[in-house]
Order: sequence, then C-alpha cells, then structure tokens
Amino acid sequence: MKYTAKLFTLLFSTLLLSSCGEEKKEAVKLVRPVKYQTVGYFGGDKVRSFSGTSRTDKIIKLSFRSSGIITNFNIKIGQKVRKGQQLAALDNVQARLNYQSAVSSLNSAESAMNTAKLSLDRTRKLFEKGTTALSNYEAAKNQYTSAKNSFNSAKQSVALQQEQIRFGYLVAPENGVISSVAAEVDENVTPGQTIATLNAGTDMEIFLGLPESVINGVKQHMPVEVSFASLPNKTFKGKVTEVSPAVDANTATYPVRVVLTNPSNDVKSGMAANVVFHFGESKNVKQELVVPANAVGEDSNGNFVFLINGEGDNVKVNKQKVTIGELTPEGFLITSGLQSGQKIATAGLQTLLDGQEVKLQ
Repeated sequence: MKYTAKLFTLLFSTLLLSSCGEEKKEAVKLVRPVKYQTVGYFGGDKVRSFSGTSRTDKIIKLSFRSSGIITNFNIKIGQKVRKGQQLAALDNVQARLNYQSAVSSLNSAESAMNTAKLSLDRTRKLFEKGTTALSNYEAAKNQYTSAKNSFNSAKQSVALQQEQIRFGYLVAPENGVISSVAAEVDENVTPGQTIATLNAGTDMEIFLGLPESVINGVKQHMPVEVSFASLPNKTFKGKVTEVSPAVDANTATYPVRVVLTNPSNDVKSGMAANVVFHFGESKNVKQELVVPANAVGEDSNGNFVFLINGEGDNVKVNKQKVTIGELTPEGFLITSGLQSGQKIATAGLQTLLDGQEVKLQ
C-alpha cells in the first residue's frame, strides 16, 4: 500500500512539473507588434507644400552712371523715399571740367559762325552788284555752313556734358523703402556699382522652385496658401503669377512666382515662406507610389522595405527590395518593388527579420 502511494505521488509530481514546463515554454514565445502603413499614390488628389522666399515685386539696385567720390550721402536702411528725391552726389570734378571745356568750344564756334555769317552777307551784296566772282560767293556760303555745323556740334557737346554732370547725382526712380546700403560718403565708386537697394513694389511675391513631378499641375492664377515661420498662426492667400517653362540649372527646379492677394505689413522681404498647393484631381500631376522615409532601409543589396503578409494571428514580415526615387515631404517615391494597397512596416526596421511573425499595431 505504501509502495502504491509513493508511486502515485511520483506520477503526480512528474505530471505537475511537465505541465509547468510547457506553460513556461509558451510564455517565452513573443510576437513583436509593428506599426504599418498602406502604400498609396502620390499625386492626383494631393496637397503639397514647398519652401520659398518673399520679396517685393519690384526691387531696384541704385547706382551712379559716372565715376567719382561720394560727397553727399543721404541713404539709410529702412528709409522711405519719394520719386525724384536726391539721395547722393559725386564730386563730379571731371564732368565739370569737361562741361567748361565744352562751353568754351561752343563760344568759339558761335563766334566763328557769326564771323562767317557777316562775311557771307558782305560777299552776297558784292556779288549782287557784280563786283565779285561767283566762286567767292560760293566759298563764303560753304564757310558759313561749316561754321554753323561746328556750332551745332558744340551745342550738342555742351548738352552731353550737362547730362554727365546729372549722372553724378543719384535720385530715387520710384517711391519705396531702402532695404540695403552698400556704400559710404567719401567712397570712390564706378559706374553701375550698386550703392543701395530700393524696394519699390507694392505687391509681395514668393519665389520658389518646384520639381518636375508636379510642375505640370501648376498653372497661372492657381490659388495657393502661404505661411511664414516668423508669423505663426497666420495664413495668407496667394495666386501663381509666373511659371517657368525651363528648369533652373543651379537648383534643378522650375522657378515659380506667387503673389500675395491679401498682403500685410508684417510680411517683410526675405522672409522664409511655406507655399501650399492644392492639386485636387488634376490629371496633369503624375501619380507615383510614396512611402514614409523611415519605412525604407538599406543594406548591401540596396534599398528595401518589410512587406506585411497574412491576416489575423498569422502575420509575418518579408524583406522586399525596392527602387526609390525623389525624397518628398511625404517620403520616398517608389519606382519599382511595390504596389498600391500593400502594407509595409514603418518603424523598427533594424530589429525586424525576414519571415518574422509580428502583430499589427
């Protein structure tokens, strides 16, 4: 009887330990939860945003048309100026000397012309009386004509030298505000050298570059939304005014201009802007697959994503090689390797294994 009781106790203990062991094995099995996203198209019914820079629609670089030393300089940053207001002046030494020389030449030419006119009048009277030859009369006419031409040329030279003196004065060509100053009094400047910059426009524009994937969906007068990092919680309306038909070689983008339709004095030239385009269902915008940037990994074989296969409690991830294109604000464009509607893991690529069982989160 004792032997039977011991045997029963031993069997019960063995079964109990076996059961505990099995429970421990089942507890060790872990299924990793992963975040995922369904692959979709970029383009079509899509909203895109691009960065740009604000500036007035008319910016004038002020400069002298002659060389010299600045003797008068009345320009300050932020200064409001009126059209025709004198802003700066040069010493104009050479221009004044040339003007005085031209005036002297004009006086001499005028004196020579008057003398030739008197000689012509005397010769005409003598010719009419028959006391001088026709050749003398013709010579007098030619001499007067030559003197008159010299006088007219000298008069034009005086006018030209007066213009050169005016070139030594810098006046505001339009009403506006001085945005930058690049010279000082007593500085020696040359023709065409920028002295200051005048913001003379009344409208505020945004300059930006767009990639080829969306440029065909952008048209003139297309409405957009504009915001500025320096003006939080403020959104402005705008419209496209210019779309370049050619790519800019420096940026590999197509230059576009947007004008604000509800401008504000808070918007200053040079501010960083964010322009939002609503492409709607435009057929001109090419549709391409796009996935989040953090869903794309890279190994020795190239770029890859983890494709999610299966349903319910039987879900696994499989490594899928892909070819990526341009990086957009929404992520990488996918040129091959995926199809719309497929599911991919969007986090923790470094810890996932090909064929690993996972749980969708």
